[in-house]
Amino acid sequence: MAGSLGIGILGTYAAAQSSVTLAAAQPEIPGLEDFLPEVNLFPGTIFAMNRIIMVRLIMTALIVIVLGITAARAKLIPGRWQSAVEGVLEFVQNNITYQVMGELRGKQYTPFVASLFLTIACFNLCGVIPGANIAATATIAMPLMFSIATLVNYFWTAHKEQGILKFLRNEMFPPGVPWPVYIILAPIQLLELLVFRPLSLTLRLFANMVSGHLVVAICFALTQFYLVTSAGPIKLVGAAWFLGGFALTAFEIFVALLQAFVFAILTTVYINSSFPETE
Repeated sequence: MAGSLGIGILGTYAAAQSSVTLAAAQPEIPGLEDFLPEVNLFPGTIFAMNRIIMVRLIMTALIVIVLGITAARAKLIPGRWQSAVEGVLEFVQNNITYQVMGELRGKQYTPFVASLFLTIACFNLCGVIPGANIAATATIAMPLMFSIATLVNYFWTAHKEQGILKFLRNEMFPPGVPWPVYIILAPIQLLELLVFRPLSLTLRLFANMVSGHLVVAICFALTQFYLVTSAGPIKLVGAAWFLGGFALTAFEIFVALLQAFVFAILTTVYINSSFPETE
Protein backbone atom coordinates (compact mmCIF):
# COMPACT_ATOMS: atom_id res chain seq x y z
CA MET A 1 0.00 0.00 0.00
CA ALA A 2 2.77 2.38 0.99
CA GLY A 3 4.66 1.43 -2.16
CA SER A 4 1.65 2.25 -4.32
CA LEU A 5 1.24 5.59 -2.53
CA GLY A 6 4.92 6.36 -3.09
CA ILE A 7 4.68 5.54 -6.78
CA GLY A 8 1.59 7.77 -7.07
CA ILE A 9 3.36 10.70 -5.41
CA LEU A 10 6.40 10.25 -7.65
CA GLY A 11 4.14 10.10 -10.71
CA THR A 12 2.35 13.32 -9.69
CA TYR A 13 5.69 15.05 -9.06
CA ALA A 14 7.04 13.93 -12.44
CA ALA A 15 3.90 15.20 -14.19
CA ALA A 16 4.20 18.56 -12.43
CA GLN A 17 7.86 18.85 -13.37
CA SER A 18 6.99 18.01 -16.96
CA SER A 19 4.31 20.70 -16.98
CA VAL A 20 6.74 23.30 -15.61
CA THR A 21 9.34 22.36 -18.23
CA LEU A 22 6.75 22.56 -21.00
CA ALA A 23 5.52 25.93 -19.77
CA ALA A 24 9.08 27.23 -19.62
CA ALA A 25 9.63 26.13 -23.20
CA GLN A 26 6.74 28.24 -24.48
CA PRO A 27 7.44 31.70 -25.97
CA GLU A 28 6.13 34.73 -24.07
CA ILE A 29 3.55 36.15 -26.46
CA PRO A 30 2.72 39.86 -25.91
CA GLY A 31 -0.90 40.67 -25.06
CA LEU A 32 -3.19 43.65 -24.59
CA GLU A 33 -2.01 44.02 -20.99
CA ASP A 34 1.32 45.30 -22.38
CA PHE A 35 -0.50 48.48 -23.46
CA LEU A 36 -1.35 49.30 -19.82
CA PRO A 37 2.05 49.30 -18.10
CA GLU A 38 2.32 49.82 -14.37
CA VAL A 39 2.73 53.29 -12.88
CA ASN A 40 6.43 54.01 -12.43
CA LEU A 41 6.49 57.73 -11.62
CA PHE A 42 4.68 59.58 -8.81
CA PRO A 43 2.55 56.54 -7.81
CA GLY A 44 -0.44 57.25 -5.59
CA THR A 45 -0.75 60.90 -6.70
CA ILE A 46 -2.76 62.74 -9.36
CA PHE A 47 0.50 63.05 -11.31
CA ALA A 48 0.99 59.26 -11.51
CA MET A 49 2.45 58.26 -14.87
CA ASN A 50 3.21 55.01 -16.63
CA ARG A 51 5.56 54.45 -19.55
CA ILE A 52 3.09 55.36 -22.29
CA ILE A 53 2.27 58.71 -20.65
CA MET A 54 5.98 59.44 -20.32
CA VAL A 55 6.46 58.62 -24.01
CA ARG A 56 3.69 61.09 -24.88
CA LEU A 57 5.19 63.86 -22.77
CA ILE A 58 8.72 63.32 -24.09
CA MET A 59 7.57 63.22 -27.72
CA THR A 60 5.42 66.34 -27.24
CA ALA A 61 8.41 68.17 -25.74
CA LEU A 62 10.62 67.09 -28.65
CA ILE A 63 8.07 68.30 -31.22
CA VAL A 64 7.76 71.69 -29.50
CA ILE A 65 11.54 72.07 -29.13
CA VAL A 66 12.30 71.10 -32.73
CA LEU A 67 9.62 73.37 -34.21
CA GLY A 68 10.54 76.20 -31.83
CA ILE A 69 14.25 76.08 -32.69
CA THR A 70 13.46 75.79 -36.40
CA ALA A 71 11.16 78.84 -36.27
CA ALA A 72 13.64 80.85 -34.21
CA ARG A 73 16.48 80.15 -36.65
CA ALA A 74 14.44 80.39 -39.85
CA LYS A 75 16.25 81.99 -42.79
CA LEU A 76 15.11 83.40 -46.10
CA ILE A 77 17.21 80.78 -47.87
CA PRO A 78 16.48 77.65 -45.85
CA GLY A 79 19.08 75.05 -44.99
CA ARG A 80 18.48 71.31 -45.11
CA TRP A 81 16.82 71.08 -41.71
CA GLN A 82 14.50 74.04 -42.29
CA SER A 83 13.64 72.69 -45.72
CA ALA A 84 12.72 69.31 -44.21
CA VAL A 85 10.39 70.90 -41.65
CA GLU A 86 8.85 73.20 -44.23
CA GLY A 87 8.45 70.20 -46.53
CA VAL A 88 6.15 68.53 -44.00
CA LEU A 89 4.03 71.67 -43.71
CA GLU A 90 3.89 72.09 -47.47
CA PHE A 91 2.89 68.45 -47.87
CA VAL A 92 -0.11 68.98 -45.58
CA GLN A 93 -0.97 72.27 -47.26
CA ASN A 94 -0.74 71.07 -50.86
CA ASN A 95 -2.04 67.52 -50.46
CA ILE A 96 -4.66 67.87 -47.74
CA THR A 97 -6.05 71.31 -46.93
CA TYR A 98 -5.74 72.89 -50.40
CA GLN A 99 -6.96 69.72 -52.11
CA VAL A 100 -10.08 69.48 -49.93
CA MET A 101 -10.87 73.10 -49.08
CA GLY A 102 -9.22 75.13 -51.77
CA GLU A 103 -6.55 77.76 -51.21
CA LEU A 104 -8.74 80.40 -49.51
CA ARG A 105 -10.10 78.16 -46.77
CA GLY A 106 -7.02 75.92 -46.71
CA LYS A 107 -4.72 78.71 -45.52
CA GLN A 108 -6.94 79.23 -42.50
CA TYR A 109 -6.92 75.61 -41.38
CA THR A 110 -3.46 74.43 -42.46
CA PRO A 111 -1.85 75.22 -39.05
CA PHE A 112 -4.39 73.07 -37.15
CA VAL A 113 -4.37 70.19 -39.63
CA ALA A 114 -0.57 70.25 -39.92
CA SER A 115 -0.21 70.18 -36.12
CA LEU A 116 -2.62 67.25 -35.96
CA PHE A 117 -0.82 65.35 -38.72
CA LEU A 118 2.66 65.92 -37.29
CA THR A 119 1.66 65.02 -33.71
CA ILE A 120 -0.18 61.84 -34.69
CA ALA A 121 2.65 60.76 -37.00
CA CYS A 122 5.29 61.25 -34.30
CA PHE A 123 3.14 59.57 -31.65
CA ASN A 124 2.53 56.60 -33.96
CA LEU A 125 6.23 56.25 -34.79
CA CYS A 126 7.08 55.86 -31.09
CA GLY A 127 6.10 52.21 -31.56
CA VAL A 128 9.25 51.55 -33.62
CA ILE A 129 11.64 53.92 -31.82
CA PRO A 130 14.10 52.01 -29.60
CA GLY A 131 13.59 52.89 -25.95
CA ALA A 132 9.96 53.89 -26.45
CA ASN A 133 8.76 50.66 -28.07
CA ILE A 134 5.10 51.61 -27.83
CA ALA A 135 2.94 53.93 -29.94
CA ALA A 136 1.70 56.88 -27.92
CA THR A 137 -1.68 56.39 -29.63
CA ALA A 138 -1.96 52.71 -28.62
CA THR A 139 -4.47 53.39 -25.85
CA ILE A 140 -7.93 54.79 -26.50
CA ALA A 141 -7.40 58.07 -24.61
CA MET A 142 -5.06 59.79 -27.09
CA PRO A 143 -6.98 58.99 -30.31
CA LEU A 144 -10.15 60.10 -28.50
CA MET A 145 -8.59 63.46 -27.62
CA PHE A 146 -7.55 64.02 -31.24
CA SER A 147 -11.10 63.16 -32.34
CA ILE A 148 -12.63 65.57 -29.83
CA ALA A 149 -10.32 68.30 -31.17
CA THR A 150 -11.70 67.60 -34.64
CA LEU A 151 -15.30 67.62 -33.33
CA VAL A 152 -14.79 70.97 -31.61
CA ASN A 153 -13.22 72.48 -34.73
CA TYR A 154 -15.94 71.54 -37.18
CA PHE A 155 -18.69 72.67 -34.80
CA TRP A 156 -16.85 75.94 -34.15
CA THR A 157 -16.49 76.44 -37.90
CA ALA A 158 -20.22 75.77 -38.35
CA HIS A 159 -20.99 78.29 -35.62
CA LYS A 160 -18.87 80.98 -37.30
CA GLU A 161 -19.94 80.36 -40.87
CA GLN A 162 -23.69 79.67 -40.61
CA GLY A 163 -24.73 79.26 -36.98
CA ILE A 164 -25.17 75.99 -35.10
CA LEU A 165 -28.94 75.78 -35.51
CA LYS A 166 -28.82 76.36 -39.27
CA PHE A 167 -25.97 73.85 -39.59
CA LEU A 168 -27.86 71.18 -37.64
CA ARG A 169 -31.04 71.85 -39.64
CA ASN A 170 -29.21 71.48 -42.95
CA GLU A 171 -27.49 68.27 -41.81
CA MET A 172 -30.50 66.63 -40.16
CA PHE A 173 -33.12 67.72 -42.69
CA PRO A 174 -31.51 67.75 -46.15
CA PRO A 175 -33.82 69.10 -48.87
CA GLY A 176 -35.56 66.81 -51.33
CA VAL A 177 -36.30 64.03 -48.84
CA PRO A 178 -39.93 62.95 -48.18
CA TRP A 179 -40.92 64.23 -44.73
CA PRO A 180 -41.74 60.81 -43.18
CA VAL A 181 -38.14 59.77 -43.86
CA TYR A 182 -36.92 62.57 -41.57
CA ILE A 183 -38.26 60.60 -38.57
CA ILE A 184 -35.46 58.07 -39.16
CA LEU A 185 -32.94 60.24 -40.99
CA ALA A 186 -32.72 63.18 -38.56
CA PRO A 187 -31.56 61.23 -35.47
CA ILE A 188 -29.13 59.20 -37.60
CA GLN A 189 -27.61 62.39 -38.98
CA LEU A 190 -27.33 63.85 -35.49
CA LEU A 191 -25.62 60.69 -34.24
CA GLU A 192 -23.22 60.87 -37.18
CA LEU A 193 -22.18 64.40 -36.25
CA LEU A 194 -21.85 63.82 -32.50
CA VAL A 195 -20.87 60.15 -32.23
CA PHE A 196 -20.10 58.29 -35.45
CA ARG A 197 -17.54 60.74 -36.85
CA PRO A 198 -15.39 61.06 -33.72
CA LEU A 199 -15.85 57.38 -32.88
CA SER A 200 -14.73 56.24 -36.34
CA LEU A 201 -11.66 58.50 -36.16
CA THR A 202 -10.83 57.17 -32.70
CA LEU A 203 -11.27 53.47 -33.40
CA ARG A 204 -9.49 53.53 -36.77
CA LEU A 205 -6.34 55.09 -35.31
CA PHE A 206 -6.44 53.08 -32.07
CA ALA A 207 -7.07 49.69 -33.70
CA ASN A 208 -4.36 50.12 -36.33
CA MET A 209 -1.73 51.09 -33.78
CA VAL A 210 -2.61 48.29 -31.36
CA SER A 211 -2.80 45.55 -34.00
CA GLY A 212 0.39 46.66 -35.75
CA HIS A 213 2.36 46.81 -32.52
CA LEU A 214 1.09 43.39 -31.43
CA VAL A 215 2.04 41.73 -34.72
CA VAL A 216 5.56 43.19 -34.66
CA ALA A 217 6.02 42.31 -30.96
CA ILE A 218 4.86 38.72 -31.56
CA CYS A 219 7.35 38.34 -34.42
CA PHE A 220 10.27 39.40 -32.23
CA ALA A 221 9.04 37.33 -29.27
CA LEU A 222 9.11 34.25 -31.50
CA THR A 223 12.51 35.34 -32.81
CA GLN A 224 13.80 35.41 -29.22
CA PHE A 225 12.30 31.98 -28.50
CA TYR A 226 13.52 30.12 -31.60
CA LEU A 227 16.79 31.92 -32.29
CA VAL A 228 18.10 32.42 -28.75
CA THR A 229 16.34 29.96 -26.45
CA SER A 230 16.13 26.97 -28.79
CA ALA A 231 18.98 24.88 -30.14
CA GLY A 232 19.74 23.04 -33.36
CA PRO A 233 18.27 23.51 -36.84
CA ILE A 234 15.09 25.03 -35.39
CA LYS A 235 17.09 28.27 -35.05
CA LEU A 236 16.38 28.75 -38.76
CA VAL A 237 12.74 29.27 -37.80
CA GLY A 238 13.88 32.11 -35.54
CA ALA A 239 15.79 33.67 -38.42
CA ALA A 240 12.62 33.56 -40.53
CA TRP A 241 10.63 35.25 -37.75
CA PHE A 242 13.35 37.90 -37.47
CA LEU A 243 13.12 38.72 -41.17
CA GLY A 244 9.34 38.82 -40.86
CA GLY A 245 9.58 41.16 -37.89
CA PHE A 246 11.96 43.43 -39.78
CA ALA A 247 9.61 43.57 -42.78
CA LEU A 248 6.59 44.22 -40.55
CA THR A 249 8.48 47.00 -38.75
CA ALA A 250 8.97 48.74 -42.09
CA PHE A 251 5.27 48.20 -42.84
CA GLU A 252 4.37 49.57 -39.39
CA ILE A 253 6.25 52.78 -40.21
CA PHE A 254 4.20 53.08 -43.39
CA VAL A 255 0.94 52.44 -41.48
CA ALA A 256 1.90 54.99 -38.81
CA LEU A 257 2.32 57.72 -41.44
CA LEU A 258 -0.71 56.57 -43.43
CA GLN A 259 -2.98 56.73 -40.37
CA ALA A 260 -1.78 60.25 -39.62
CA PHE A 261 -2.59 61.22 -43.23
CA VAL A 262 -6.04 59.58 -43.12
CA PHE A 263 -6.90 61.25 -39.81
CA ALA A 264 -5.77 64.65 -41.13
CA ILE A 265 -7.67 64.40 -44.41
CA LEU A 266 -10.90 63.23 -42.72
CA THR A 267 -10.58 66.09 -40.26
CA THR A 268 -10.27 68.49 -43.18
CA VAL A 269 -13.31 66.96 -44.91
CA TYR A 270 -15.41 67.29 -41.74
CA ILE A 271 -14.39 70.90 -41.19
CA ASN A 272 -15.06 71.74 -44.84
CA SER A 273 -18.56 70.25 -44.56
CA SER A 274 -19.32 72.83 -41.85
CA PHE A 275 -19.29 75.65 -44.41
CA PRO A 276 -22.54 76.60 -46.14
CA GLU A 277 -23.03 74.65 -49.37
CA THR A 278 -24.03 77.76 -51.29
CA GLU A 279 -20.70 79.47 -50.63
